[in-house]
Order: sequence, then structure tokens, then C-alpha cells
Amino acid sequence: MKRTLACLISLSMVAVTSACGGAGKTNETAPGASAQNTKKIELKFATWGNPAQLELYQKLAAKYQESHPNIEVKIDSIPFADYQQKISVLAAGRELPDIAWISERMVPQFMANGILEDVSDVVNDPAFNSADIIPSTLELFRKDGKLYGLPFSTPPSVVFYNKDLFDKAGLTSPNELAKQGKWTWDEFVKSAKAISSGPSSGRTYGANFFRDWKTWIILASYSWSNGSGPFNEDMTKFTWSDKYGVETFKMLQTMMFTDNSHPKAGEQVSFESGKLGMIFDNYSFVSKARTIKDFKWSIAPMPSGSKGTVPMMGQAGYVLFKESKHPKEAKELLKFFAGQEGIQTTSAFFVPPRKSVLSSDAFLKQEGNPDPSDIKQAVIDEMPKAKVQPGHIQWQKIDTEILSGFDHLFGQTGPPEQILKDVEAKVDPLLKK
Repeated sequence: MKRTLACLISLSMVAVTSACGGAGKTNETAPGASAQNTKKIELKFATWGNPAQLELYQKLAAKYQESHPNIEVKIDSIPFADYQQKISVLAAGRELPDIAWISERMVPQFMANGILEDVSDVVNDPAFNSADIIPSTLELFRKDGKLYGLPFSTPPSVVFYNKDLFDKAGLTSPNELAKQGKWTWDEFVKSAKAISSGPSSGRTYGANFFRDWKTWIILASYSWSNGSGPFNEDMTKFTWSDKYGVETFKMLQTMMFTDNSHPKAGEQVSFESGKLGMIFDNYSFVSKARTIKDFKWSIAPMPSGSKGTVPMMGQAGYVLFKESKHPKEAKELLKFFAGQEGIQTTSAFFVPPRKSVLSSDAFLKQEGNPDPSDIKQAVIDEMPKAKVQPGHIQWQKIDTEILSGFDHLFGQTGPPEQILKDVEAKVDPLLKK
């Protein structure tokens, strides 16, 4: 899912009723709609989606409104960087939307604030077919025996790679290396160095870990694949100052300043430009990659460590807020979005949590997709191994401190060991709050 939108977009989608029946039948309800349920109701829906995703939701909501002509859906799209704070402000002002997207990192804060509505009864509805949902995708939204959200996107991180650049450098593809059990972090670093070429201006780089120079969490996959991580299991201590955290920082330092195989901080080099051999992102980036026409590309699993591959799992779901003025109608819309038809539609952009959709041609064979065998290898086979992004009630402050550590690494103000110790000293007190 892309997290960059420049401004707040409000799209009001109003159902258009058919005039085929003549002037005397304008008050008739659509098939399946209650005759008593004709008063117009506006449901507010908050997202951080990109324009293509918003267009998809326009169409999905219009489809819903065919059988619910009394419903109007107003979509507010908020840039991801501002989303969590914006929802908190709306909560303080008692102006929350009825239904919203929520990411894994936001769940702890919103649960602690008590603003999420219990939706446990939805999965007990036989018509919803909750047995089709991969059980592990619900765990993020569970607390004290209750369910506070329903997933729509469960993308593991993958490697997007430029097949032409791999061929030009005479390298074996990551897919083939992964099949042989040889797609390791060492092999990744070697491949990135071999692909890199050209002068500083317009240089072709082997790899880039950062989507926007603020998204550092995907680098945690190095530690996870070696049995460690940035935090301990219960998120009470920063542990990235250990051996594997230091190795992660040293790997990035080497690629940036010795091998010149990774862009320097602030350099904007997009995968679509053909100037990057590999990028690390969740599978949702495929919607942008499908537009590439100038070179061949595909996806592969994350590199492996001593414990195998442990990709990062991004996760997003739909939630309802307690203060909704229309809780019944909002819940019905939630069931539609998270149901079979809704998940089938949004699988054009997101890795679906429903088993039937995950294995369907509609998901695997979208126009412009990688080969289905590569999707199976990099996405479907890796999902059971993935680790959900960490979250904490103080995440925004924690994120800021860790980004500050990366700034010191980029500025080469000290060795990785000391940088990570300094970050630990600042993050540990936040984790205990």
C-alpha cells in the first residue's frame, strides 16, 4: 500500500438511482433493500490509499450502493505519515469516521485508547464465511477474547528485482538461488555490488532498502532471519544493539560507502527508472510495478539467514469506531468490504486474507503480474514464515528515535555499535511506558 499522498482528498460517492421505472416509481427500493430503510445515511470511511486504490473503492462502494441506495459513502484519504495522528485528533474531538483502515503499528494505541468497536459477531455470521479467512491474519485484532478488526491486506515483504540487470551482470536470479537454498544475505550483497555501475550522477545501484528514507523496518528481516530482532517478543526492550543489529547496520554502511551499491541518504532512485537492481517492499508495490514497460522484472523471497527466511508482514484491516452514529449500517459495510466480493475486488492491490481468493486466478493472474510461480514462491509460500511488523502505544516516538540512529549512520558520526547503544538508551524508556 502506498503511503504517500500529498493532500487530504475527500470523495463523496452518491448512488445513482435508475429512472427506468418512470416518474411514478422514484421511491421504490432496490432489490434486497428494506422498504423502511430509505432515509439517506452518510458513512465516513478513512484510508491512506493512493489514487488508483481510491478509484477501486469508489467502484466497490458504488456496487454496494446498488443494493443499499440509502447509503452514501464519503472517503477521506489521509497521507500515511499523518494518519495515526489525524485519527487521534479526530478521536479527541469526537469526530471519528464510521469505518477506517488501520495498520499493524496503529493497533496497540487505538486499542489502548478504547476507540475501537468489538466486531466479534461478524465472524460468527455464517453468511460471512469466516472459515475462509486465514486464522493467523485475525490475531493482530484480538484482545481479551474480542475481535476489533478484520484484515484486508496481509503482504509479506519481497524482493522486487530487475531481471535485465541481473542478466546483464551474468547473475543467477534470486528465484533460482532461492530454489537451491543459496539466496542468502551474503549472496544478496554480492549481487548488489555486481549490478552497480556508472558515475555518481545517474548511477545504477544494486539495491535500496528504503521506500522514502523513513521506512526502516524492512531491515529487521536480517535479524529475524538469524533468530533476533529490533525488540524482544513482548516489546519491552530494544534488542537491535546485539550482534545481528550491528551486522545489519554494517551491511548497509558497506553497501553505501564501500561498495557504492546502495543510494546515499536522500537520493531519489526509483525502481521504475531502471536504475535499481533490487528494492525491498511489501507485495502491494506490485500495483505500481505493473506499469513498468521498459525492462523485465519479477519478485523473489527475502534473503535467508541462519534460521531461514523471515519476511516482514505488513498488515492492514478495517475497523469500526465506537462513536459511530450509524453502527448497524457501518457494520454491514464492514462485512461487505471484508467479505468474499470485497476481498476479491481489493486483491488487485492487496494480498488477500481469504484462502479462496489467495489461490484464485483473479489474484495470481492480474494483468502485468509476475509469473504465478514467482508469486507462489515469494508470497504464498512465505506468508506462514512472516513476522508482523511490531507495534506499540509509543510507536511514533520510538520510530523517531530509531530514524535518528539511521541519520547518524548515514552521516557516519560514529560506529554502528555506538549508534545502536545510543538508540537503545532512548528507546528502552519509551517501551516501558
